[in-house]
Amino acid sequence: MKFLDEYRDSEKAKKLIEAIHRRVSKNWNIMEICGGQTHSILKYGIDELLPKEINLIHGPGCPVCVTPIEKIDKAIEIASNQNVIFCSYGDMLRVPGSHTDLLKIKAQGFDVRIVYSPVDAVNIAKKNPEKEIVFFAVGFETTAPPNALAIFMAHQQGLINFTELVSHVCVPPAIKAILDSINNRVQGLLAAGHVCTVMGFKEYEDIAKRYKIPVVVTGFEPLDILQGIYMCILQLENDINIVENQYSRAVKREGNVKAREIMNEVFEICDRKWRGIGEIKDSGFKIKVKYEEYDAEIKFGLEDYSIEESKECKSGLILQGLIKPVDCSVFGNKCTPEHPLGATMVSSEGACSAYYLYKEKKLQ
Repeated sequence: MKFLDEYRDSEKAKKLIEAIHRRVSKNWNIMEICGGQTHSILKYGIDELLPKEINLIHGPGCPVCVTPIEKIDKAIEIASNQNVIFCSYGDMLRVPGSHTDLLKIKAQGFDVRIVYSPVDAVNIAKKNPEKEIVFFAVGFETTAPPNALAIFMAHQQGLINFTELVSHVCVPPAIKAILDSINNRVQGLLAAGHVCTVMGFKEYEDIAKRYKIPVVVTGFEPLDILQGIYMCILQLENDINIVENQYSRAVKREGNVKAREIMNEVFEICDRKWRGIGEIKDSGFKIKVKYEEYDAEIKFGLEDYSIEESKECKSGLILQGLIKPVDCSVFGNKCTPEHPLGATMVSSEGACSAYYLYKEKKLQ
């Protein structure tokens, strides 16, 4: 446990909290972009230990949460086919579509399988040549390389029964959309460390310069987050707007070049709809024409369409940092993990699920 415990040291955390208290002199709104960071903040009570002047705003960094309803419905349509083995990460099975979810489809007897890697789905395709194997490729830039690699492997091996239903999104365009909004309140950013592990942080240098906002690439353990907040506060208090790398043990400025190469071989940039937010230009990846035979939407003849989202669910406002889960009137009553109205309540990185897990009992 050494490599976990050293980033959860209570004495070091106490010193960082004291340092933050000493340095803060004004009110600041800091957004942690990643839902994994949100869960750590709530789980370890970091928000309650900070000075009252610091308001942590939860960002759109939950790929499960922003996967549009239309894409969930397409997944359900594909999975409801006797000749299909539909493969997905487990956290997608409870995400509600317009009428049902993948877990209920599985309960009806259709072959929906939880896998731990897209390569698992490729291996299933090799073992089941009489079946169509579809992998639900969801995620940010972090999971795009392995999903691209699975398509590349299938292509190299001549597999004709493997496809991916792709719903990849990119973080920087979404951040720009939030910062461009007339309702924007964000004054500092904690950038998602895992995304920057792949992509580096060159794109954030442009964001820091253009919007005059400090950006700190931050990890996910308590000490990571506290140090990220401290570094961000130092910039804010001294009117500095640059990119700093707190997560230097994993992130380099140029990112992972090899991972980006395979990603760029298979995928290209496209406009993408974000659940609860709407379409954001150049904010997603799609499969290139060269590999379109591995595109499930093409293979199954799925057309684009639009579905109206629940008016009761306020996850779109939560993902944009405009409200917190407890500000939603249905949070914890009509919307629970057992009966979710939106993906933010069931995703392991969703802000609503974090508040339900770590705050709900305190609020009762």
